[in-house]
Amino acid sequence: MRDVSIDGQMIRLGQFLKLADLIDTGGEGKILIASGDVLVNGEVDTRRGRQLHPGDVVEVLGRRARVAP
Repeated sequence: MRDVSIDGQMIRLGQFLKLADLIDTGGEGKILIASGDVLVNGEVDTRRGRQLHPGDVVEVLGRRARVAP
């Protein structure tokens, strides 16, 4: 797992997937989130607009990244 720094205290799930290089395109992220293939802190989340904060862990198809504290 790697830490990914963000600007500010919050980032949306769809934005973080791209920033962390867990996906190649926003469209791919939309599909993966809607199909339940994205975990936030170990739980499926189907909301692209989900707010992530420092310490949150996102997993997509076995690849993980954490919002840097």
